[in-house]
Amino acid sequence: MTRKPQKDNNVQRVILIEGSINFVVLAAKLSVGLSTGSLAIIGDAIHSLTDVINNLIAWLVVKFSASPADREHPYGHRKFETLAVFFLASLLVVLAFELAVHAITKDDAAIDNSTWGLGMMLAVLMVNISLAIWERSWARKLNSDILLADATHTFADILTTVVVIIGWQLSAMGYLLLDRLCALGVSCLILYLSYDLFRRILPILVDEYALDPESLSEAVNNIQGVVKVSRVRSRWIGNEKSVDLVIAVEPQLSIVEAHDIANSVELYIEKLYGVADISIHVEPYPTEG
Repeated sequence: MTRKPQKDNNVQRVILIEGSINFVVLAAKLSVGLSTGSLAIIGDAIHSLTDVINNLIAWLVVKFSASPADREHPYGHRKFETLAVFFLASLLVVLAFELAVHAITKDDAAIDNSTWGLGMMLAVLMVNISLAIWERSWARKLNSDILLADATHTFADILTTVVVIIGWQLSAMGYLLLDRLCALGVSCLILYLSYDLFRRILPILVDEYALDPESLSEAVNNIQGVVKVSRVRSRWIGNEKSVDLVIAVEPQLSIVEAHDIANSVELYIEKLYGVADISIHVEPYPTEG
């Protein structure tokens, strides 16, 4: 019981440190983008803004995901995380379209090739490389999926920054179209990130099944004492699965025997599918109607 909270505290600490660094990176990119007039760098700064927000959400997830259910939220609080991700994805779509429109309609103003700006962007690149390596090492040490996913996202940021720096430098040499193209490319990347977020959270919001009902029913039917599975329901609650079953048993069984069968079903589903919340209703077979 003592190791899990310690692990959560370590994960929160890593996310907090990364979020603080990402905020500094955001400020650096934004200052370079505004001073040089490069849309690609401004787009990269918007991308860094999503990193900061993702860090905040990840920190909140780790902090509140284990909060117990209460009177107002009998299924727990995990869908607050899902709603936050939905609003983040919606914001990303708006930012991506604004960046794309600005890239298309902006006048061909000269782009400054400042030495200090290039130095700052290269410094940002080195910071991101170090941050990604550091976070990946902690992800392996703590066996944390959320840190590993975040570290992978940071490696993607590194590639984006490399493309942006190259596009900016070529644009400053007179190839202004390249700055527009890089900005549009970053806009497409932001749209893809928002699509990936929507793809992950929309099934949760609309209560799409978490487990294939036919496979689940077949697995439960093989448990000794279960005569029939008459209803199978499953859904996502945050990142965890919830299952609701109605099973039929022989009518001559006692309450204790029927309860033991239901308990066997619950343990089997928990072991096979890693389900966090299971509700099983037992009926005699055959049922009326």
